[in-house]
Amino acid sequence: MGIFGRRTTETTAVATAPAAVSAELAALTGDYTIDTSHSTLGFVARHAMVTNVKGKFGDFTGSLHLDGTDPSRSTASLDVVMDSIDTGNTDRDGHLKSADFFTAEEFPTMTFRSTGAEALGGTEYRITGDLTILGTTRPLTVDLEFNGSAKDPYGNERVGFEGKAEILRSEWGLTWNAALETGGVLISDKIKLHFDVSAIRTA
Repeated sequence: MGIFGRRTTETTAVATAPAAVSAELAALTGDYTIDTSHSTLGFVARHAMVTNVKGKFGDFTGSLHLDGTDPSRSTASLDVVMDSIDTGNTDRDGHLKSADFFTAEEFPTMTFRSTGAEALGGTEYRITGDLTILGTTRPLTVDLEFNGSAKDPYGNERVGFEGKAEILRSEWGLTWNAALETGGVLISDKIKLHFDVSAIRTA
């Protein structure tokens, strides 16, 4: 018997049952390069406890290896130029690039390298990996939705994914803040990440 009175064999059988893989994705095994002109890497932070500030990174490169028959063998790599941060306000962007936050001159790049992937069923997937900011590397889990595949008018084979994740910025040493007179702080520790990625097959 396992814990809570369940049989261990029954629990194991449920835990190891493979999730169904999208038939469309199963046919897409290959290498892909992220098309940055049709992709978005964005984030949302809570400001002054009352509203959300959205931003994005305009300069990044990335690649994917998709194994449609065995998603656990899929991989992803991403390099983001910190100087390309854009929140729609030049002064705020300058502050974010400074030593109070990303210290962009000393740490010009944020990176993500996947360490695992799994199919959750249907079009839902999950990728885990290492996110490095300010020279600190910590694990990150991203939930993905496969949006489909298509051949564009130029003959490129494309795939699309949407993803989301949450981090605590303090875990990467991003601790700058300011107290509010009414209580609370100026910037939330929790940051929401969102990705909308189009990638072109290269091999």
